[in-house]
Amino acid sequence: MISKELLSLLPVLLTITMALVLRRTLLALGSGLLLAALILHWGSLTGPLEYLSLNFLGQLYADGQWQRWHLDVIATIALLGVLTQLLARSGAVAAFADWLFPRIRSRRQARLAVVLVGWLVFIDGIFSCLANGNVSRPLSERYRIRNTQLAYLVDSTASPLCSILPFSSWGPYVMTLLASISFLTLPPLAAFLTIASFNFYAIGTLLLALVVAWTNLGFRGPLPAPIARSDEPEPQGSPWLLGLPVAVLIFGSLILALLSGIQRSDNGQLLQWLANADIGGAMRNACLLAVALALGLLRRRQHSWQSLVISAGHGLRSVTVALAILMFTWMIGRAIGDLGTGKVMATWAAAHLHPGLLLPGMFLLCAVTAFATGSSWGTFALMIPIGADIAHQLQPELLLVALSAVMAGSVFGDHCSPISDTTVLSATASGCTPVDHVRTQLPLALFTATLALLGFTLAGQQVPILVIWPLLLILMLLLSHRHRRSLSEDR
Repeated sequence: MISKELLSLLPVLLTITMALVLRRTLLALGSGLLLAALILHWGSLTGPLEYLSLNFLGQLYADGQWQRWHLDVIATIALLGVLTQLLARSGAVAAFADWLFPRIRSRRQARLAVVLVGWLVFIDGIFSCLANGNVSRPLSERYRIRNTQLAYLVDSTASPLCSILPFSSWGPYVMTLLASISFLTLPPLAAFLTIASFNFYAIGTLLLALVVAWTNLGFRGPLPAPIARSDEPEPQGSPWLLGLPVAVLIFGSLILALLSGIQRSDNGQLLQWLANADIGGAMRNACLLAVALALGLLRRRQHSWQSLVISAGHGLRSVTVALAILMFTWMIGRAIGDLGTGKVMATWAAAHLHPGLLLPGMFLLCAVTAFATGSSWGTFALMIPIGADIAHQLQPELLLVALSAVMAGSVFGDHCSPISDTTVLSATASGCTPVDHVRTQLPLALFTATLALLGFTLAGQQVPILVIWPLLLILMLLLSHRHRRSLSEDR
């Protein structure tokens, strides 16, 4: 007879196994959710179906009220999908590229421009890869940047940046998972920002991308053949079609969040405003304003309503799978909680895991899971609730740092995985094969991961973050300088 503790682990094990074998996150989450329902209502014909129905409805309406946070997140992701497709299909991205190209004067500037574009199109990881790759590829051809290097710069400014910014499509998703942790004392936004500050891999990757762009670290060999330059005048692009909606999204989210926090606060302290802010509503409304502005700008450029509606439809379809994964994530999170899976794993960890290994162990476990499944979001769904329970049981003072290790490991594994959507899209948009992209990116990713592992080991020993970050930066610069292989023409 299987014990209750072992039964509670089976849905998680099934989900991970199916994700590893089939490499389909949605199917894996659905299978684990179904098994959880069967275990919770074993022997009943209608019990599992009723549980799944109530679980689904409970994500939208529960305890006599609408679940505003979940509804705001769904609306935000849908609007981001519409915005990304409007900007991509209308020529806004191409217009930005045409405006940027004449301002580039050297290969080094061209590489730095790739990083800059990645920072500007941070809205979503997939959108960043597609937009940055398509914008920067003509630039890389003109300045003879290797396609593998372009793919690295594109990939390294996509998911790593999204994972530390609350006002990207990743932010609401992760903050929803954080809001479900009952013993988390901070509001979701404050917890997210703290977690982001300890994300040694994501921030380290962004910094290393700057180092690579400046020094050409890690890439050498024959340069691509020069392309013939046309005598036609440079097209006159514009940064506003892309820049204004993105600026409204960023600053609108911040301003609306602060205004909502001010209305709910009794004092004039900024931290109190952020703690009481309606983040979900602010992001939803900012996305709505950005979409409305994009539509207005595109109408002034003589785009027909029919073409804009078609682009918006493509945007909604592009996030259908993401929304399905999001719903399954919420549902399996509740099922894992009902089974007590996290508490079982936390009890085992407290009995057998050395506290000093909590953070590096969490980082490595999530890295392996995300690498094998090719999904950081799927790893978040499984490991954030479980990691929170383990940390709360083992070292509650390191709860947020442990969740940062979960996110850092997930991004690292996804960054290196040859089956990750961002890996494949970065490669194809940059004009190289996914195999070549992974082969050339892996040494740099492992370099950053090693520094991140050191950072989490020090954090586990209660070393202050104000000591850890300068140490990691010094090590990164020293090792980068030692192994730098710049070519003379890149200076």
